Amino acid sequence: MMKIVSIFNNKGGVGKTTYMFHVAHLMAEHGKTVLMVDADAQCNLSAYCLSDSELEKAWNATRGNSIWRAVEDVYKGVGDIRKRQPTTVSSGSGNLYLIPGDVLLSNFEDSLGDTWSSAKGGAEPALRVQSALYRYIIWCTEKVNADVVMLDLGPNLGALNRAVLGASDYFIIPMSPDLFSIRGTENLGNKLVVWNKEWGQCHEAWSGDGLALPPGKPKFLGYVMQQHNIRQSPAGMTKGWSIFGNRVENAVKANVVEKLAPNDQAIEWDDGTWNLGKIPNLHSLIPYSQEARKPVFYCTSQDGLKGAHISTARDSKALFKPIVDTLLDVV
Repeated sequence: MMKIVSIFNNKGGVGKTTYMFHVAHLMAEHGKTVLMVDADAQCNLSAYCLSDSELEKAWNATRGNSIWRAVEDVYKGVGDIRKRQPTTVSSGSGNLYLIPGDVLLSNFEDSLGDTWSSAKGGAEPALRVQSALYRYIIWCTEKVNADVVMLDLGPNLGALNRAVLGASDYFIIPMSPDLFSIRGTENLGNKLVVWNKEWGQCHEAWSGDGLALPPGKPKFLGYVMQQHNIRQSPAGMTKGWSIFGNRVENAVKANVVEKLAPNDQAIEWDDGTWNLGKIPNLHSLIPYSQEARKPVFYCTSQDGLKGAHISTARDSKALFKPIVDTLLDVV
């Protein structure tokens, strides 16, 4: 069965878009059909995948297929979702697709906030607003026959992410080993517990048919440690990064796992840890990757790499292997 996986942290600057871009390519390389969804109004994922001209085409008021164009009529109250096919990502293997992001998607946040109370009361117009993104994503998965959907979310706990996380089967938290990432986990578990309860109210109140509602119960798969400076040490990172890196597991367990486990919203791994892998700081390789609009491990001398950078880029694929193996098991 198709699975929807959100990549999310309510603290920004943790490299979530870069992480998702690379993992999606590797999933496609393993023969899975992958649909990426840029649900972050900053559109970093779309800029990573598409040229400026392709983005302009996605944003076109008449024929555009951005995520905003899909829900624009719902926002205006003049219709339902527009069924626009996703864009094929050229750096993939023919089985990698993108629902492009749009800076105007932030407009939809107001509609989602304004209609939430009515949705919990079972009002169909409000539920159509709340389920619009989910229903469009499901339509797109059927069009491309996707095995997995990967959602890139903005760093907040607002109404838009409530709708998108509610549409997900699982979520992963990319984290930097710093105080701010740890702090960012403190209200996440509590918020997801509340959202699960409220989505349950929507389902209980809705007595009609023909309207697919988000399940509202995403399961926590684990976290990925990112952007640390690597060293040959037990922690795998420099002493400075280890100060907070060693606190991450306990913070995630207390703030996320223990809050979500009673609702069956946290995977219990056999090894008792939720660390899915570590992606060190790839430094100047990332700008080359962004310029080439391809993952680091696909970049070569033709993309400007020289000397040791070429082998480092090629070998970076191994960093993602544990994470990709986990996702392959899940999907």
